[in-house]
Amino acid sequence: MSHWNADEVIADLATLQDFVRYGASRFNAAGLHFGHGTDNAVDEALHLVTYALSLPVSVPPEFLSARLAASEKRAILSLFARRIDERRPAAYLTNKAYFAGQEFFVDDRVLVPRSPIAELIENRFEPWSDPYSVAHVLDLCTGSGCIAIGCALAFPDALVVATDISADALDVARINVERFQLHDAVTLIQSDLFDAVPAQRFDIIVSNPPYVGDEEIASLPAEYRHEPDLGLRSEQEGLAHAVRILRQARSYLSDHGILVVEVGNSQLALEQRFPTVPFTWLEFARGGDGVFLLRAEELDEFCREFET
Repeated sequence: MSHWNADEVIADLATLQDFVRYGASRFNAAGLHFGHGTDNAVDEALHLVTYALSLPVSVPPEFLSARLAASEKRAILSLFARRIDERRPAAYLTNKAYFAGQEFFVDDRVLVPRSPIAELIENRFEPWSDPYSVAHVLDLCTGSGCIAIGCALAFPDALVVATDISADALDVARINVERFQLHDAVTLIQSDLFDAVPAQRFDIIVSNPPYVGDEEIASLPAEYRHEPDLGLRSEQEGLAHAVRILRQARSYLSDHGILVVEVGNSQLALEQRFPTVPFTWLEFARGGDGVFLLRAEELDEFCREFET
C-alpha cells in the first residue's frame, strides 16, 4: 500500500515540479516497473501529473514552477496511490498512450503501445521500402490500432487492413480509427492472423504479435498482469504466432513487398529454429530490438524452412 500523509504532502509541496519529483521518489521506493510507454520513474510521474492537470505531457518548461491548488494536488496523489497499490500501468489510469508521435486511447482490453516499430513508421519504412509505391498495408494483431493508424498517416494514399482475433481489441481500435477519422483508409477485420484476410497482395505486412513464452510470462513484473494474456502469450517458446506468419505471409505479399515482425526476447529461439534464414534484425535509434525484416524474395527462397 502507498504510505503518506496526504495533508502533510499537500502542505509541503507547492509546484508541478515538486509533484513530479515526489511521485518519482515514491515510485522508485515502491519498486515499480516501467515498460509501458515510459522507462523511468520521472517520466511516469510526469505522465500522471500532466493528466491530472489536463495538460499535455510535453508541458512548457515555465509551467513546472506553477503552484497547484489543493484539489489538484489531491487528484495527483490519488493517481500516484493507484499506480503504486494496483501496479497498473499509467496508460491504463489515463487511457492515453503515445506511439509514432500520436496519442491513442487505450484500456486493459489491449496492450499498451510500446513497439520500436513506431520508429519504422515515422521513417516510412525507408530504406527497406519505397514509400511512394506503398498502396496496401496489412497489420496483423493490431490491438489498439496504433500500427495500422500510424501506417495510414505515413502513407496517406494507401489502404490499410488491420486484424485482431480479439473483438474487445477491435472495439478499442475502432475508437482510435474514429478519432483519427480514418474510416476510409483503415479496415478492421476480426481474424486469427491471416484466416479472414481477403485474398490480395500487400506491399508491407507488419505485425507485433504475441511472442512471450510460458516461462517468460511467469517472470514478468506485476504491471504486465493487467494486460490481456491473449496479446502476450504464444506457445512454442513464444514462436507459434511468428512461425504461422512466416508460413503464410508470402501468399499475401507483393513481389516487391516486405514482412516486418516483432518477436522481442524470442529472437534467439527464432534464429535457432531457422538458422539458415537471413533475417534482417533492425536497429533503432531510440532503442529496442527483436524486430526482423524479410523481403518477398527471401520468403520465396526459404519457404521450405518454415514448414519444418
